[in-house]
Amino acid sequence: MIREPNLFHGSHLLFFLFLLCLFAANPLSSAADRKPNILFVIADQWREMAFGFAGDPNVKTPNFDALAKVSVRCVNAVSGMPVCSPMRASMLTGQRPLTHGVFINDVPLDPNAVTIGKVLRDAGYDTGFIGKWHVDGHGRLSFIPPERRQGFAYWKVDECTHDYTNSIFYGDTSDKLHWSGYDAIDQTHAAAQYLRDHAKSDKPFVLYLAWGPPHDPYLTAPDKYRAMYDPTTLQLRPNVPDSMVQYTRKNIAGYYAHCSALDDCIGELRATLKETGLDENTILVFTADHGDMLGSQGLIKKQKPYDECARVPLLYHWPKGLGETPRELDAPANSEDLMPTLLGLCGVSIPKTVEGLDYSGYLKGGPNPGDGATVLLCASPFGEWDRRKGGKEYRALRTTRYTFVRDLNGPWLLFDDKEDPYQQHNLVNDLARADLQAQLDATLQRKLHEQHDDFLPGDDYIKKWGWKVDANGTAPTAP
Repeated sequence: MIREPNLFHGSHLLFFLFLLCLFAANPLSSAADRKPNILFVIADQWREMAFGFAGDPNVKTPNFDALAKVSVRCVNAVSGMPVCSPMRASMLTGQRPLTHGVFINDVPLDPNAVTIGKVLRDAGYDTGFIGKWHVDGHGRLSFIPPERRQGFAYWKVDECTHDYTNSIFYGDTSDKLHWSGYDAIDQTHAAAQYLRDHAKSDKPFVLYLAWGPPHDPYLTAPDKYRAMYDPTTLQLRPNVPDSMVQYTRKNIAGYYAHCSALDDCIGELRATLKETGLDENTILVFTADHGDMLGSQGLIKKQKPYDECARVPLLYHWPKGLGETPRELDAPANSEDLMPTLLGLCGVSIPKTVEGLDYSGYLKGGPNPGDGATVLLCASPFGEWDRRKGGKEYRALRTTRYTFVRDLNGPWLLFDDKEDPYQQHNLVNDLARADLQAQLDATLQRKLHEQHDDFLPGDDYIKKWGWKVDANGTAPTAP
């Protein structure tokens, strides 16, 4: 009779027991050691003050209000260059616009850029993106091949569209697909399904969900949300001049309707996180790429340095890592800070290419890594704020209390945002504030020097990067 070898004899048995003890002490899939998932939700053109939790007397956002009650809220978060493509490129790379080169809309982010999608992919994460991309620069309705997806594998994306009820997207092929209805709702359903599909995975995931609303057109939300707002009863911000009241009432009612539709969407996502058991160890981030003037200061839409345009919502919810006690942090967190902060929260090394600050320790109760100030800019005005409409280059310093702005001719704006929250009193060249202005100006100049920003005319940067633009500085969007 042939006897089978005894694999557990002598030294074999000791080795097996050693491996068993090693695995028990350091299980490869230990829940305690598992890196957090990330669900990053970004809206387009949603200003910081347009939420119930931020004090807006009109808008109905009960699900966001509930989220804020269990989150860390960065109350002075800003968009470093408050317009779509530049902010999104900074969000992905952790770099400032003059470094990654996307300082106008509809130009391409370098396919070889070091992005959060690539870094987390290489750290073992599944990666996914749903919704608006707007950093490919090959036409707003064009297919984006895998080599230009910046490390994201799961893909239901359009470059840019605001036709919310007839919205296209692409998956893994160049076949043009359509969301079945109001695209943000369908995109949210897709994100919820992604969560369900990954709930039992051994790998952590990062999923970006990028909604198009509440960006204009303002009057295209589903009827049930539009019915929630009567333009004639809305309380407008006091910095909306009489000449803009009619415009603002009409459009902000539609804007709020989009906001309330998205509020239901965030409610669906939170319910899905709880249903799947993902809530405890998923970092849910909510922000926007920039705000919307909506008549304040007599202005519309984006690119400007005023609060309605530059300040954005920023909520971090992660029960396991941050708890659920609401906290408000006042550091002026910027667009380029998003990537390093998320990598810090996940315990993933931050690439040397990153220029932003890692606020992960600060979110957990540690010291602020910054100096209480950050820089905003318009490198080259274009599109809806071209030079014929008053657009101009600027560099702005945002602190926890003040906004100070220079254009190419010198100091332009100075606001005490604590005493003058609607920025109605420009203090530039006020003799009583001369020392303050000098101090803020010196800080701005120091930061620009540190960032190697020579504050040149916009055309210089257009030529440096070789972008093709029309007479008003706008890059082509076709097809």
